[in-house]
Amino acid sequence: MGEGQSDAQATNTRSDKAGGKPAKQRRRSRLARSQVVIFLNFMLSLVVLVLVGASVLFYIGKVQFDERGPLTADTTFVVKRGSGILEISNSLESRNIVSDASVFRYGVRAYGHENDLKAGEYAIPAGASMRDVMNILTSGKSIMYSLTIPEGLTVQQIFNRIQNNNILVGDMPKTLPPEGSLFTDTLNFTRGTTRTEIIERMIASQKKLVEEIWAKRRPDLPLKDINEFVTLASIVEKETGIASERPHVASVFINRLKKNMRLQSDPTIIYGLFGGAGKPSDRPIFKSDIEKPTPYNTYVINGLPPTPIANPGRAALEAVANPLETDDLYFVADGSGGHVFASTLKEHNENVRKWRAIEQKASKDNAATTSQ
Repeated sequence: MGEGQSDAQATNTRSDKAGGKPAKQRRRSRLARSQVVIFLNFMLSLVVLVLVGASVLFYIGKVQFDERGPLTADTTFVVKRGSGILEISNSLESRNIVSDASVFRYGVRAYGHENDLKAGEYAIPAGASMRDVMNILTSGKSIMYSLTIPEGLTVQQIFNRIQNNNILVGDMPKTLPPEGSLFTDTLNFTRGTTRTEIIERMIASQKKLVEEIWAKRRPDLPLKDINEFVTLASIVEKETGIASERPHVASVFINRLKKNMRLQSDPTIIYGLFGGAGKPSDRPIFKSDIEKPTPYNTYVINGLPPTPIANPGRAALEAVANPLETDDLYFVADGSGGHVFASTLKEHNENVRKWRAIEQKASKDNAATTSQ
């Protein structure tokens, strides 16, 4: 027995010296390796499961993102300035335009358009998919509205139109800009545009237009500066609504200025009496009004009024910048909406008699019609 143990001990001693490990340690090493393998297999399986789950969710989300939406009728949707994707997506869901705000939000982010949704009002068709809605909101093609400002209105009259437009937002400026400084045309804008923005745009457009036409004016015009240019254009604008007549009307006033004759324009009487508010529709012009002294009454003052009497359009400005070459000094209505022109007072008086005869006949016809 003693010898056997000595041999075993000797064997173990030789084994240790040779670099081997005891059997108990080898069993622990194999167990540790097995646990690592099991853990790695578990983690790999978990990753695969997560990837499969994510793929399934992505597929479901993509299908939902591309499928027909819940909207049953065409509608409009407003993206407010400064709105983020969270607010927009929640609002879309509350309006029943998209079925799920989260899916829309993640879809927009997946396509890289989170910061591309543009402010404005958009037309959304019935059944639009989330992808359709995303494309619409990133297109910037919002619904456009228009506001028509006719030539010949005063600043105050234009301000009234802007104030009464219920698509525009915000307060009006506290002070009126100078007469003649507003652009007269059809203005296009989107919902949410402020009234101040519209007015600033009109001022800038009119300034550019006036300066461009003034730069191309005929060199012999009896006008001191650009203010007189716009003032005369506003008078021409108020005298006739026929575009083809404006260069002829302008020539009459230019000829009068050159001869130091008073302009004797009826619209200047009205502006002197009523200002930018305009004449009440039921208020006639009396003969006594012609003689009332105001800074604008060109029957009383020499030369031009101190400011424009309205906001002239392009045609009136171009007519004054390059008027027709005539010797005419007078014009009067011809009964057809236009005017008849004359170079002498005698000829003009004859035209006036003809016009009064037309007026008298029209009055008689109206009276006969009324009595019937």
